Amino acid sequence: MIYISADNMAERFMRYVQIDTQSDPVSIAHPTSEKQKNLSKLLHRELLGMGITAATTDEYGYVYATIVANSDKKNIPAICFCAHVDTAPDCSGTNVKPIHHRYYNGEDIILPDDVTQVLTTRISPYLKEHINQGIITASGLTLLGADDKSGVAAIMEAALYFIQNPSVKHGDIKILFTPDEEVGQGTAKVDMGKLGAQFGYTLDGGEAGSLEDETFSADAAAITINGVIVHPGYAKDKLVNALKIAGTVLEALPKNEWSPETTSGREGFVHPVAVNGISEKATIQFIVRDFAEAGLQQHHNRLKKIATEVVAAYSGATMEYSVAAQYRNMKAVLDKHPHVVAYAEEAINRAGLNVKKESIRGGTDGSRFSYIGMPCPNIFTGMQNIHSKLEWVGTKDMAKAAETIVHLSMIWEEKS
Repeated sequence: MIYISADNMAERFMRYVQIDTQSDPVSIAHPTSEKQKNLSKLLHRELLGMGITAATTDEYGYVYATIVANSDKKNIPAICFCAHVDTAPDCSGTNVKPIHHRYYNGEDIILPDDVTQVLTTRISPYLKEHINQGIITASGLTLLGADDKSGVAAIMEAALYFIQNPSVKHGDIKILFTPDEEVGQGTAKVDMGKLGAQFGYTLDGGEAGSLEDETFSADAAAITINGVIVHPGYAKDKLVNALKIAGTVLEALPKNEWSPETTSGREGFVHPVAVNGISEKATIQFIVRDFAEAGLQQHHNRLKKIATEVVAAYSGATMEYSVAAQYRNMKAVLDKHPHVVAYAEEAINRAGLNVKKESIRGGTDGSRFSYIGMPCPNIFTGMQNIHSKLEWVGTKDMAKAAETIVHLSMIWEEKS
C-alpha cells in the first residue's frame, strides 16, 4: 500500500506558495519574471537534499532531475512528471498567506484579510467532499497558487517517497518544473534532449481522480485597424478614429454566444483580451479556442468577416487580421499511444479513486509536449477556483496525486 501524509503535503505546499512566482504576459524575457527562479532554485536544492544528484536548474528557470531506475528490466521507457512554477497574472501572487483549515466543518469560510471574500459550498460544491478533511486557502488579498504549486508539491513528495522506499521498483523517472506556463511559454526554452523522456504526465488538474487527455486547440488573433489621422481642430469630415472603430468591432460581437461567459462543454469561443492603440492605429487582441481545427478556422472566418464589415463602413480606414498558433489538442497524439492514458487510469484506481475522464477548456504544457515528442496527458492535483482570491486545494487530494505518481511509475515498470 502506498501512503503519503496529507499533513506533510500541506507543509510542503504552504512553503512553496509563499514564494511569489507570477509570470509576466508582456515580457519577452525568458523567464518572463526573474522571481520565478527563486522557487526553481529552492526545488533544485531540495532535490539534491533528498539525494537526487542528477538535478539541475538552468538560466531560464527550468528544473531537470532524474530518479535513476532501480529495476532489473532494461526496456522501461523514461517517464516524466511535470508541473509549472509560475502563477497566473490574473490575480496578485505577492505576499500569499496560506491558511490551513485542518478540519473543514462545511461552513462558510470568511477570508480574514478581506471579509468580502467568502468561500462557500454554493460557490464551490466540491468543498462538501472535504468535510472533516484539511483544505488550504489564501487570506483574501491574493490567489493561493495551487495552480500549479499543488502539482509541484505532489511531484516533490512522490520523489521523496521513491528515495525513502527503494523497494518500490521503477524505471528512470524524469522530473521537470517549467516557468511561464500561465503566459503560454512553458515549453519555449525546454531542452527535450536533456529531459530524455519518452512519455510524460503534467500534474495540473482539478478534482481528485480527474484525468484529461484532450485540450482546446488555441490560436491568438489580432485585428489591427488603421484610421485616418488629422489635426482634431481641422478634422471635420476627415478624421477616422481607429479607437472608435475598435469599439464598434467589439460592440458587433455576439452578446449571447461565442464567448467564454456564454459557452461550456465542447463549445469553442472567441475572447477579446486587450485593446491597445491611439486614434491613428488600434489593435484588438483575441484568443480563439475550439477542440477541433476546423472549428478554429470557422471562428477566424467569422471574426474576420465581422471586423471587415465594420471597418468597411468607415471611409479611408483599413484593417489587417493576423493569426498566431498557440497550442493544439493533445488528443490527436494521445490516441496514437492509448497505453499512456490507460496506465494513468489504472494508477488512479490503485490510489483508491474513481477516474473522471475530462476535456480541458484550456491547455497545459502537456498540449505542447505532446506535439514535440512526449505524449503527455494531465493528472489531477485538487486545485479549485484557480486564478482567484477564492482559490483552494484539499490536502488529501494533493496526497492522492502524489500516490498516483508512485503507482503510475510502478505500472510502467510492471508492464514493460
